[in-house]
Amino acid sequence: MQEPLLGAEAPDYDTFPEKPPPSPGERTRVGALQNKRVFLATFAAVLGNFSFGYALVYTSPVIPALEHSLDPNLSLTKTQASWFGSVFTLGAAAGGLSAMVLNDLLGRKLSIMFSAVPSAAGYALMAGAHGLWMLLLGRTLTGFAGGLTAACIPVYVSEIAPAGVRGALGATPQLMAVFGSLSLYALGLLLPWRWLAVAGEGPVLVMIVLLSFMPNSPRFLLSRGRDSEALQALAWLRGADADIRWEFEQIQDNVRRQSSHLSWAEARDPHMYRPIVIALLMRFLQQLTGITPILVYLQSIFDSTAVLLPPEDDAAIVGAVRLLSVLIAALTMDLAGRKALLFVSAASMFAANLTLGLYVHFGPKPLTPNGTMGLESVPPAGTEQPLATPTSYLTLVPLLATMLFIMGYAMGWGPITWLLMSEILPLRARGVASGLCVLVSWLTAFALTKSFLLVVNAFGLQVPFFFFAAVCSVNLAFTGCCVPETKGRSLEQIEAFFRNGRRSFLR
Repeated sequence: MQEPLLGAEAPDYDTFPEKPPPSPGERTRVGALQNKRVFLATFAAVLGNFSFGYALVYTSPVIPALEHSLDPNLSLTKTQASWFGSVFTLGAAAGGLSAMVLNDLLGRKLSIMFSAVPSAAGYALMAGAHGLWMLLLGRTLTGFAGGLTAACIPVYVSEIAPAGVRGALGATPQLMAVFGSLSLYALGLLLPWRWLAVAGEGPVLVMIVLLSFMPNSPRFLLSRGRDSEALQALAWLRGADADIRWEFEQIQDNVRRQSSHLSWAEARDPHMYRPIVIALLMRFLQQLTGITPILVYLQSIFDSTAVLLPPEDDAAIVGAVRLLSVLIAALTMDLAGRKALLFVSAASMFAANLTLGLYVHFGPKPLTPNGTMGLESVPPAGTEQPLATPTSYLTLVPLLATMLFIMGYAMGWGPITWLLMSEILPLRARGVASGLCVLVSWLTAFALTKSFLLVVNAFGLQVPFFFFAAVCSVNLAFTGCCVPETKGRSLEQIEAFFRNGRRSFLR
């Protein structure tokens, strides 16, 4: 019988001691001041995720508008629309690649602040676009900023947060990304597409102002030999009345043990590569659930199915459900644990994708042909589905199934994948490995987003949903055999677990 993953005790080593000296009360005496400051620093950072979520789904209302544009320089064909939707992910992959260098060169905070430059430039290009090249370049730049923040913000938040609230705060990057997407959907009902780009500049400017007053990560400062600055940063984050000696010494000891550069021989050590492989596979499987193409083409997918409500209203409703789900995950992550939510998440997404695939294959078709994206090709002779009436309650199925998918993703595989990446990666490889995770994630997203329309036109809209359902079943197995439970553990304890050779393929 194999020993449990976490919390197991051996005669000579307690993997994750529940009550190490000093007492938990002494270590976690944080008070209201500490919480306010940690929350403020987290809020300042995750404004970058708000901008990322806003930019990611920018194409959802904009592609339909541009396909019917009277300006020949801006009117999009199907191929151009697919590039406009997918080029964001190429930019995000480049941002993740740059984070592999910037995360450790500039530090977490300055890297996040640097992302404001391509983000602001990208929104300005799209707001003033007079040709397709400006739209694509603007979309690529906002994607680059999103990829950079996706690698830097979770690491920054995890390194400044106390262990007791790291799960809740670790969900805030995904929460703000979801809130950014919902804001885009809501504003899309009110503003023309150019003004949507102008509105995207606001959060970027606020982020720059707030972050300029926030401290850098104490762990990063210690890794650069700036001990006094690190102590000041930790004291500011924890509050003047908090006893930070034990925490500072623990971080200092961990950084000291990993002060040298990571060699190739060390990278082949299981305690180094195992958490990196787990994080990479989680990001890869996260994208294969279909989240990015579904979000990017959400309104167009509703246009291609028989729906009771207008597609733009459906998109806004789904955005609201996504926000609510991430809030639930943030509140329960430190209570239920990471793995329980991952199981619920994968099971929900499996059921939702299977339902959508079956509905598209066997269910009613829209009363009028959809010209927005041409997502579905004409069905073969003899396989046509019945037409739906506008008031048929059966046409609620696409909306309800999509709501279930988004709810499942937002409660588990959305925020927890980001959180676990920042928790389990070893400190010496955290900057490079987090950038590598984002690079893999967004290259996968690009491949899916670019091929989504091709697959739909060749085989039908149901085929991608059946594929996504199969991937979700793989996610269930992967969670059970490979993902560690990190609830309530400090980053140093998690790293000690991998370093001391405990098996990770159990609970």
